[in-house]
Amino acid sequence: MTVKAVKMPCTSANVYTKVPDGGWGWTVAFAFFVVEALTYGIIKSFGVFFNDLMESFDETNSRISWIISICVFVQTFTAPLSTVLSNRFGHRLVVMAGGLLVSAGMVIASFARSVGDMYVTIGVVSGLGYCLSFLPTVTILSQYFDKRRSLVTAVASTGECFAVFSFAPAITALKEQIGWRYSMLSVGVLQLGISACGSLLRPIVIREQQEAKAQPPEETTETKYMLENEQTCTSIESIDSGVDITTSPSNVPGKTKAEPKSEEPKQHGQNPVENNSTPPEPKTKLLDFSVMRDYSFICYAFFGLFATLGFFAPSLYIIPLSRSLGISKDHSAYILSAMAIAEVFGRIFAGWLLNKKPIRKIYIELICVVLLALALVAFPFASGFWGLMICSVYFGFMLGTVAGTHIPLLAEDDVVGIERMSSAAGVYVFIQSLAGLAGPPLAGVLVDTTKNYSSAFYSCAAGMVLGAVFLALVRPCKTGLCHQQQQQQQQVEESTAGPPPELPEDFIDMDIGKAENSGKGSDSVV
Repeated sequence: MTVKAVKMPCTSANVYTKVPDGGWGWTVAFAFFVVEALTYGIIKSFGVFFNDLMESFDETNSRISWIISICVFVQTFTAPLSTVLSNRFGHRLVVMAGGLLVSAGMVIASFARSVGDMYVTIGVVSGLGYCLSFLPTVTILSQYFDKRRSLVTAVASTGECFAVFSFAPAITALKEQIGWRYSMLSVGVLQLGISACGSLLRPIVIREQQEAKAQPPEETTETKYMLENEQTCTSIESIDSGVDITTSPSNVPGKTKAEPKSEEPKQHGQNPVENNSTPPEPKTKLLDFSVMRDYSFICYAFFGLFATLGFFAPSLYIIPLSRSLGISKDHSAYILSAMAIAEVFGRIFAGWLLNKKPIRKIYIELICVVLLALALVAFPFASGFWGLMICSVYFGFMLGTVAGTHIPLLAEDDVVGIERMSSAAGVYVFIQSLAGLAGPPLAGVLVDTTKNYSSAFYSCAAGMVLGAVFLALVRPCKTGLCHQQQQQQQQVEESTAGPPPELPEDFIDMDIGKAENSGKGSDSVV
């Protein structure tokens, strides 16, 4: 079947006969790359402002770090709102509005006079904008691709990794020239590019091409029953049978077309039902909570909840851990950069691997999660610069395989499928927000209690192991649920199916009478 794209005049939507796996989807992939760079890339690069904010507001590191904590929490907590608005107004308008909020929050934050102002501007305003920008973009990108979905999404998600390389040194150099306030203002203006990328997100409509099949001409009922009798019964003149079954349409139950009969007069006020009338299209739900009744999605959501605990620890504690081992500040920064480089290759490798067929993607994700848990356990045993470097590269690579694929995997049939991905993504990211908010304080409490940074890595590894357990249950829950639904459907069909139609009593009697009369006639002739 050829893929045809048609632009709808009012909504400028792309209408295809099947998922294009390309076309305008490449433009959407580029938009997602830029959105990733201007959202998560800026969030991960925000640490370059920490020392300036502490000096300007005379605040501690922990109070400044709450700016990003609030921002990430608002971003994930309001994910269902992003789903509702996308289903109501479309992905394009939501992403453009999110870009305006992100830019406005960052620009206003450049004029802040206290850390409390930063909590509101960057934490709440920009955090909400990040949510409205990222989630609809990755959702509509998954709709444009099918066979290449994993590879394209993984490659496009490397935008945040490249942003860490470019933005961090660029902002640092810019601060030395114009100061941190004007640098933050410049970042806010740059983030208006999110709205420009949102304008590229054309809606996509998949309409299957209906091919009219030439139906064979209907046989008359008399001919049909004659063929049946030739195959199943024999006539009275034959040696094998003494019964001649008549194929007269008058004895055939049901409607026939052999002999035209006058139609009965229609009752007053009755109109014939048109079979070719199209049923009304069902209304699109703004937020489909039916995914919460899907056991496979529940297990996958718990996987995301516990796995999120292991996403943040190395980024937050790798530099303090390296400094505690006597590694210089410059070398510690190299370790973090190497982790980001390895994450790029991990995302690309995961996309390439999951694009192979036939392959069960949920099992590949499970293997990557287990290997990621092993990387977290290895950090406390590392010693020296090269020991931490090897652990960081290994962790960054495995982190890329999981971080770049765990949300697109919602579109797979093993979880919820592409039809319900929009609602499922909103609920999934909302559940993740609980771990995002509780994870950093939990790790901080363990570090303060034990006076050892290793406890933070152990706690994250424990969460990753729990996530792997729930991820392993996704496929069994899905297959068990489908089998149960099939059994229920069979029971309903058996209960609704009526008894087989009974033939009229005179159907055989009249034919037997005819056979007897013909037999007597032949005897008289003899």
